[in-house]
Amino acid sequence: MPKLKILDAEFFDRDCLVVAPDLIGKILVHRLPDGTELRERITETEAYRGEEDKACHASKGRTGRSEMLYRESGVIYVYLCYGTNYMMNVITGEKEHPQGVLFRAGEFHKGPGRLTKALRITKALNGQGIVKNPEIWIEDDGTFCSWHTEKRVGIDYAGEIWKNKPWRWVMDN
Repeated sequence: MPKLKILDAEFFDRDCLVVAPDLIGKILVHRLPDGTELRERITETEAYRGEEDKACHASKGRTGRSEMLYRESGVIYVYLCYGTNYMMNVITGEKEHPQGVLFRAGEFHKGPGRLTKALRITKALNGQGIVKNPEIWIEDDGTFCSWHTEKRVGIDYAGEIWKNKPWRWVMDN
């Protein structure tokens, strides 16, 4: 049986287009205050890369909403979408070069809002690190998962070029 490994800072300190597929098959863990651990295998991710990416929150430059994207890699970026669902991302790459990866789905919960709801992820985690955090982390149990790419979802506003980038990674069966 492979040894369980918790992802370290070095894992996230890479370009989002490298980190996003590497997260497929890893396990997102959220420990609640009572000690209960909610865990789900990541089955879908989506990358957002820089101010030039019209689908990225940083496309309008540095704002209150996009500030988190400019932080160091491994920082959690949680925001409320349409006033109803929290979306969880992790910042990747170099500080001051805005990019991140959205957790789009898990083994049992399809869709980023359903995933965060199931794992009880809220805005309270926004700005925390996902490395060496006793409340939330990502594990690698050594499971190999094949995946394929698809275009990103729900970003028609970004225009043809950006909405059709194959920057969504989906686990095969």
